[in-house]
Amino acid sequence: MNTKLHAICDSQGRPLSLFVTAGQVSDYIGARALLSSLPKVDWLLGDRGYDADWFRDALKDKGIRACIPGRKQRTTKVKYDKRRYKRRNRIEIMFGRLKDWRRVATRYDRCPKVFLSAIALAATVIYWL
Repeated sequence: MNTKLHAICDSQGRPLSLFVTAGQVSDYIGARALLSSLPKVDWLLGDRGYDADWFRDALKDKGIRACIPGRKQRTTKVKYDKRRYKRRNRIEIMFGRLKDWRRVATRYDRCPKVFLSAIALAATVIYWL
């Protein structure tokens, strides 16, 4: 069983919204699910998996500038702020801290809802209590 965790974090790396998809599903599904829960921000940092024209247009409609590098298969290069993109390590640190909880790292729960609940509990204890 394989899953992907999609998250929206604040500037300090604390998770605000979480969404779980199947492991073989494209990152676009997670992006579309979390798009409505985006807070009012100036920039969105994301990895190459979220590089899509429709996603960039949706962010522009919300007044958010995207700092997402283009996929390697893209024919036209996309400019992004490389210095700002280096701050994405806060998101990776957040995922690493969540995986310090053995239940999250090894995924004991077969049901995705229960697994997401375990992640939410871990995030609450780590970041908000």
